[in-house]
This record gives sequence, C-alpha cells and structure tokens, in this order.
Amino acid sequence: MNYAKINSMDIANGDGIRVSIFFSGCVHHCKNCFNRELWDFDYGEHFTSETIFTIKNLLSPRYIRGLSILGGEPFNQDAEKFFEFLKEIKTTYPEKDIWVWTGYSFKDVEKADALEYIDYLIDGRFIEEKKDLTLRFRGSSNQHIWHKINGVWTKEE
Repeated sequence: MNYAKINSMDIANGDGIRVSIFFSGCVHHCKNCFNRELWDFDYGEHFTSETIFTIKNLLSPRYIRGLSILGGEPFNQDAEKFFEFLKEIKTTYPEKDIWVWTGYSFKDVEKADALEYIDYLIDGRFIEEKKDLTLRFRGSSNQHIWHKINGVWTKEE
C-alpha cells in the first residue's frame, strides 16, 4: 500500500482545516483525472506505521477538523490495512471526522468494513462530460456526498 502525499493543512477537501492523504493506485482511470500519476500502485512512499504516527501527530491540534482520504482509489488498497488505519485514527480522535473520496458507488462499498469509521463518503467516478465546477467537494454531477449520522447513511442533496 503506497501513498503519494500528505497535506498537513488542507482546506479544499472537506469542511474546515484538515489533514489529507492521497493513496496511490486506481483501477478507474477516469478521463481527464486530475491525479493521473496516482493510477500506479507503486507510486510514492510505502504506507507504514510511521505514516500513521505522522498523520496522528498532524491531527492533534484542536483546530484540525479531521482527515480526508483521496487517491488514487482508497478502496483499491489492502482492505485490512485500510480498515485498521481508519480504526486507529477514529479511536485516537473520535471527535474528528473522516472524509473519503471513491470512484465506486455507495452501493459498491456499502458493505465494506471501513465504512464503520468513515463519516463522509463522496462516491462516483469523475465523468468529464458531467464536470461541474460549482459542485461542493465533487468534480462531476454524478458524484454524491454521503453523510453518516447516528450510524445511518444519507445522501446530501
């Protein structure tokens, strides 16, 4: 499991000031993808316990609202490692929210163990023909923001 970069203060990928990580590897290969270099699963640095330690430290200030996970494709990663990473972050910082972007539909990932620790899921492949720069946190109109409230997932309109 590799990652391309970690941003310590991201204001573009979710509400508030956030830490974000961009995982490497994606099978979707969306036309005009803005992270094309992240299609390669070997791109970037190896994800290790030191990576988790770094992210936990970056999340520690009170002004950091949460963690954003993008790619590549987070759900193309080692499922067990991804689940354990999310669990460790949520256990350490239960008050911080976790946002994940995926090219899969919500229906495709709704049974994934990882959803237990995710608060927001932005689903759907980027589709160039449906590109809409006015959308909040999305690139094309087919993508949706799902929010988990009290364990129930709802699609934001």
